[in-house]
Amino acid sequence: MKRRKFLNDTIKGVPLLLLTPALLASFGKDDNNIISNGKSVVVIGGGISGLAAAKKLKQQGFNVTVLESQDKVGGRLRTNRSLGIAFDEGASWIHRPNGNPITSLASKSRAKTFLTSDESVKVFDTNGRNYSDSVLTKAENQFDNTLNVVRKAGTQKQSFQTVFNSLYPTKADDNLWKYMLSAYLEFDTGGDISKLSSKFFDDDEEFNGEDLIITNGYDKVTDFLAQGLDIRLNTRVRSINYSNKKVSVEANGNILAADYAIVSVPLGVLKNNSINFTPDLPTDKTNAIKKTNIGNVNKFLLVWKKPFWETNLQYIGYASDTKGKYNYFLNMKKFTPSNALMTFAFGDYATITESKTEKEIINDIMLNLKSIYGKRIPNPTDFLRTKWGQNINSFGAYSYPTNGSTSADFDILSNEINNKVFFAGEHTEREYRGTVHGAYLSGIREADKIIDLL
Repeated sequence: MKRRKFLNDTIKGVPLLLLTPALLASFGKDDNNIISNGKSVVVIGGGISGLAAAKKLKQQGFNVTVLESQDKVGGRLRTNRSLGIAFDEGASWIHRPNGNPITSLASKSRAKTFLTSDESVKVFDTNGRNYSDSVLTKAENQFDNTLNVVRKAGTQKQSFQTVFNSLYPTKADDNLWKYMLSAYLEFDTGGDISKLSSKFFDDDEEFNGEDLIITNGYDKVTDFLAQGLDIRLNTRVRSINYSNKKVSVEANGNILAADYAIVSVPLGVLKNNSINFTPDLPTDKTNAIKKTNIGNVNKFLLVWKKPFWETNLQYIGYASDTKGKYNYFLNMKKFTPSNALMTFAFGDYATITESKTEKEIINDIMLNLKSIYGKRIPNPTDFLRTKWGQNINSFGAYSYPTNGSTSADFDILSNEINNKVFFAGEHTEREYRGTVHGAYLSGIREADKIIDLL
């Protein structure tokens, strides 16, 4: 996956600490040796941010209850095994694993990983011809330079697309550039370039190393974190009242009171006003919720009896006429026994797919594959899809800065209220937004805030 790789030369910072050992050290404590401190916390959302916070707080003696609206913990770390393959509907990769806290966490949870190589790829045009290595390398170098130019020329109010099209009008309709803009930039940030900030699209941070992909399901990580916690599934929170000494949380018609609450739901849930707050959230926070955005990336798994593609390749690219339309394929055969490909829809096209039937999607994907491998290749025997934009538990995939916002808005999203209501999630971690490790670190951060109040 190209996520963050193309920003190597432009990234502003480097990881501050190798955080993993310190963060995980307390997780091995025997629950029987924990001494209660008499304080209670309710965590809304059983994704990795909420679970990380709950785990650390419990180890520090807090009485912690996790309320999860779905039938399983994990949030956007959700694995579908209905076809005998670990199809991660949400996150798949550990981005830049060196120093990344998810690396050790994955090892402890017995999640199996495979070291990816972005160089193991062929990109094809609509006539089925693959771009030569020299042509692709030259284009990617130009793309890197273009990102720098757009950022310098961009303004807070302008989208990436507006600035890009004004600077490079001939590239807007070039299929290879459409491919790079979607498979690299829109995949990386989560947002369609028509809505992506031209100024703040890449001012976040990264760790080091080549990406790892989890092969037996990312839910191994969240299942591990969930062990020993008081988690109430199928419990949808409707309101949070923090006007009194204790915070009152209403879910499924019941009221749960606690000294503190951590709201670890995705940005899309906040943007859709799925939870009512009393009093209303502060103006700066509601403005930040409105100004930032959550993007959409959908995944599609296709399985065949036999592979017809080059199984030694890790990725297959397709420079299609339509930006974001099934133009990037992950070869599952590379690291599993399955004869499967996983493809994606990015940006606005990801949303378009959610109104299409399974048959329509398969036909469209097969048209792309037939352009590469010939018209005689068979249709898949099995198929799975996602609809993250319609998922009421997220309303999207991951957050990004849109035109009109700044990166400072992500800091505002992380601000606590009255030392009673705290906010976690990838959208609250400015430096690592849009990532699993960002979500995890945000949970640890909010737990530390509460611990410091003792």
